Amino acid sequence: MERFLSRLSATWLAASFVAALLLATGAKAQDFITVASTTSTEQSGLFKHLLPEAKKALGFDVRVVAVGTGQALDMGRKGDADVVFVHDKVAEEIFLGEGFGVKRFEVMYNDFILVGPKSDPAQAKGKDVEAALKKIAAAQAPFASRADKSGTHAAELRYWKAAGIEQPKGAWYRETGSGMGPTLNTASGMNAYALTDRGTWLSFKNRGELVVLVEGDTKLFNQYGVMLVNPAKHPHVKKDMGQKFIDWILSPAGQSAVAAYKIDGEQLFFPNYKPGAA
Repeated sequence: MERFLSRLSATWLAASFVAALLLATGAKAQDFITVASTTSTEQSGLFKHLLPEAKKALGFDVRVVAVGTGQALDMGRKGDADVVFVHDKVAEEIFLGEGFGVKRFEVMYNDFILVGPKSDPAQAKGKDVEAALKKIAAAQAPFASRADKSGTHAAELRYWKAAGIEQPKGAWYRETGSGMGPTLNTASGMNAYALTDRGTWLSFKNRGELVVLVEGDTKLFNQYGVMLVNPAKHPHVKKDMGQKFIDWILSPAGQSAVAAYKIDGEQLFFPNYKPGAA
């Protein structure tokens, strides 16, 4: 009888240990949120800078999936993310209108720039992005496009359209279908022109003969927004933790962390959240 009780006790202790371990593992598995964001925020190094600060303030992990803005919003539509952090206001407002986002908050901005070979065969250098694109198309000079439905790709297509070119095509127009870093690598290898966000450019090391040719045009303004995925559409969304992350990035501490990120002394992103504004 004593041996039986001893075995029973050992079995109970083992079962209790396994149950506790499973509970702990389950709790740990839930102790994070997924943020679908752009390749520019990841490849610029911004999230590597922000996430340790966020974890310190919030007490949970923020896991970032870096894809183009279109793919990030699709992740939100499918319920594969708790928060989306992107940079295409038109697409973001469509996402909200479809009921997939709760509310859009403007977080920060930087700008787009047009880069190209130092020799500038299309003579595109200047302050007007549309004039530069017209010259590139007229010269049929190599141009590398992300062609990935990202915020940068959407902006590029708007600039082409404003320049009177509905859809660039031809051997000179190379569609990479990839993120900003790989597209810049393609441009560097081809000595091609490309539109990029400044943050990724500043962190990009494989420039080859590429230089900045067009910057400072007000049309190159690049705004970022953040939204909680609507739990009414996807009940499994971690709404409390997701909102805490949004509240942090919009707080003075979060905005200061955004402003503090620099490469070689140059600030990459500029916080511009205004309380009460969407």
